[in-house]
Amino acid sequence: MNALYDIIFAPFIEFGFMQRALGGALLLCLSACPVGVFLMLRRMSLAGDAMAHAILPGAAAGFLLYGLEIVPMTVGGLVAGVVVALGAAAVSRLTVLKEDASMAAFYLISLALGVLIVSLRGSPIDLMHVLFGTVLALNDEALGLIGGITAVTLAGLFVFWRALIAECLDPLFLRSVSKLGPPVHFVFLGLVVLNLVGGFQALGTLLSVGLMMLPAAAARFWTGQVISMCVVATLVGAASVISGLLLSFHLSLPSGPSIILSAGVVYLLSVLVGPRGLPSRRSRSLRHRAA
Repeated sequence: MNALYDIIFAPFIEFGFMQRALGGALLLCLSACPVGVFLMLRRMSLAGDAMAHAILPGAAAGFLLYGLEIVPMTVGGLVAGVVVALGAAAVSRLTVLKEDASMAAFYLISLALGVLIVSLRGSPIDLMHVLFGTVLALNDEALGLIGGITAVTLAGLFVFWRALIAECLDPLFLRSVSKLGPPVHFVFLGLVVLNLVGGFQALGTLLSVGLMMLPAAAARFWTGQVISMCVVATLVGAASVISGLLLSFHLSLPSGPSIILSAGVVYLLSVLVGPRGLPSRRSRSLRHRAA
């Protein structure tokens, strides 16, 4: 019993930095995992990765002007993310280029520009901080920011829930019966940017999308209902956070990658044993042969 306490509970009870890391990461799960479900259903998973890199120039500009300060880097990342989202959407609607291609172009430009800006002033350690985050160094200011983003995201999902589901299933139908189509699309992109900015505080620009997409992808193998997927994805995210932080604490591993790899393990297990994963495909194949 004492061994169980030392392994699982003691790190979060006895160390304040572990408590802040757990609280901030769990708040991210509440908002980022449901957003990841809608990204997956809209077939925009890779767009989420592109958006994660899109915030880098703004965060880097805030770092260049003010150093490793949360507010300037957050505001800069938010502005850059919104500009890239609107720019990619405008290009896809006004030209022959599809949204995924325009998003990829903006993402590559943003990534290169962000790394260049950080390199102008920072050291390799600063660049690693921006790219991979420092979840174990979250302070009260960062927790307040993440909590605010979570509240805004949950409120947005509650208000636009039906419209978001309708756009996932049939965006043309939504636009034909309602004027909410384009506004909902941009509101959703705004929620994605907000959560990536929040995730940037803990996991950096390269890994923040991992907490958004891996739990959502794992949940897809367990249920087909949207509300259930959001709940399962949030639970998977929370389990990944707890196990990743414990691995980081006991084995002296980087915390961010440990969290994302934990989510990756759950995803692979879901593929192998989930009722909508490989067993389902194998059973369908057997029934087809029997018929």
